[in-house]
Amino acid sequence: MSNSKEFPPCPQCQSAYVYEDCDHYVCPECGHEWAPSTVSTVVDTFIVKDANGNQLQEGDYVTLIKDLKVKGSSSIAKIGTKVKITRLVEGDHNIDCEIEGIGAMMLKSEFVKKV
Repeated sequence: MSNSKEFPPCPQCQSAYVYEDCDHYVCPECGHEWAPSTVSTVVDTFIVKDANGNQLQEGDYVTLIKDLKVKGSSSIAKIGTKVKITRLVEGDHNIDCEIEGIGAMMLKSEFVKKV
């Protein structure tokens, strides 16, 4: 029987190891304590869109809209190659994927379109 409760990350250090003590939350890593009522209910949503403006999610399939050189290799990821999104990340190259024959790669969302 699982009786786990989800707690928000620590607002000071973003630790996930927060626990509840009486009427407040405690972070064991930095020692910060705060009342549950002060936790922000606004969640920042991270949205990644393809070249056509369609929202992408982890697990979606996309195709490349241009040939892409593979950095550090003589390989080229060809236009039309179908790729499954493994993970979406913040940054310049915001799609983690694995391309058959090439391996793990990070792509810019502006070079793909949703299938």
